[in-house]
Amino acid sequence: VLGEMNRIGVISRTFPKSFLTNVLIHARSPCVGQSLCVGARSYSSNHETESFEAFTERYVKFFDGVDDQFELKRGLNNCFAYDLVPAPSVIEASLRAARRVNDFSTAVRIFEGVKQKVENSSQYNLYLEELKPIKDELGILTKEELGF
Repeated sequence: VLGEMNRIGVISRTFPKSFLTNVLIHARSPCVGQSLCVGARSYSSNHETESFEAFTERYVKFFDGVDDQFELKRGLNNCFAYDLVPAPSVIEASLRAARRVNDFSTAVRIFEGVKQKVENSSQYNLYLEELKPIKDELGILTKEELGF
């Protein structure tokens, strides 16, 4: 063990700190006694691409089954994390889920999320126009309509 620590001391004087961190991790690993310890990362490159229609169907189905605030917020975080704007049917399903769990503030924030995801205000206005019937039905207002 002392010989191993001396090697680490020599390495720490000759290599940058970022390399030393990797060496220390390897020194604590089971392969300490081996002459070479190679770390490998496994990246999955075989992800299937999901179509927008499949994405929409998956999240509409998810929000239809939501029955508590935690699941609603978790689903919204996951849905809005993608590099796309969710379809109006997904937004409608999430608004109905927010109403079902009696969470008005999250319903308002859904519209804020849409506003952040779209490229410009005209697209946001198209979403508001498309979702106007559900907004009126559920009594949900946007942040702008609330005076903020």
